[in-house]
Amino acid sequence: MFIAMTMLAVLIFTTCSDGASREILIDGSSTVFPISEVVAEEFRKDNPGVQIPLGISGTGGGFKRFVRGETDISDASRPIKDSERAEAAENGIEFTEFTVAYDGLSVVVHASNDFATCLTAAELKMIWEPGSKVNNWNQVRNEYPDRVLRLYGPDSDSGTFDYFTDAINGDEDLSRDDYTASSDDNVLVQGVSGDQASMGYFGFAYYTFNKHVLNVLSVDDGDGCVTPSTESINDGSYSPLSRPMFIYVNNESLQRTEVKSFIKFYLLNAGELAELVGYVGLPEADYQAQLALLD
Repeated sequence: MFIAMTMLAVLIFTTCSDGASREILIDGSSTVFPISEVVAEEFRKDNPGVQIPLGISGTGGGFKRFVRGETDISDASRPIKDSERAEAAENGIEFTEFTVAYDGLSVVVHASNDFATCLTAAELKMIWEPGSKVNNWNQVRNEYPDRVLRLYGPDSDSGTFDYFTDAINGDEDLSRDDYTASSDDNVLVQGVSGDQASMGYFGFAYYTFNKHVLNVLSVDDGDGCVTPSTESINDGSYSPLSRPMFIYVNNESLQRTEVKSFIKFYLLNAGELAELVGYVGLPEADYQAQLALLD
């Protein structure tokens, strides 16, 4: 059964004593979404009067809303771009960046694929670079079978897309475009797991919760094949596809008690809860250093 990473349903808006509803609006990366979702669920156990609807517009889509002041928090699987930072400044939006966990961007194939176990970074580039005509597995390696290769990956609004294209193809946005694209990693999981000829990539958590229907490939960046795992992501040996994940918080929103309390709760619990949903927590000292920013 596929992991169900659904948006929190907001059915009843509880009001404060002054009649105003208390709501923390979050949108952005589908990769960071599982962490923010579980943090929100745990936070609301002791704060039932705070509603926390979450969206999954992708990192780019989330930033489009955030820099216009439409959301309090933006989930992001890449750092904010200079152009996005400039737009925020134009709109008078000041913000604080927090790193919440590590991810190992995972290259996956159908569970029945027993021939592809490790690809080099160069082979991944050959498959995914702009203008690539690779559409058969035996074009990747001669010993691979004569079998069509169909690709699945994030769309261009995704921070995962930005990171992968930069790490593998040498620059953000450099990618072939003849593949099945989605900003929702669940859609990509369904595509790869339902297609024996497939290859795709997305965040590590979506592999770990669906490993019964997917195989993950090791990646050789010049130092031998390394499989994404909690250890290899944490120590950086899973290269070049290990990356940090972020939340960006509107500083004006941080003046509200419920938002500041939520961010404190997030940083105090992100390490444990990130691993609960399949990611890798930061060293405790990193969270403590970021907590100090709130004061």
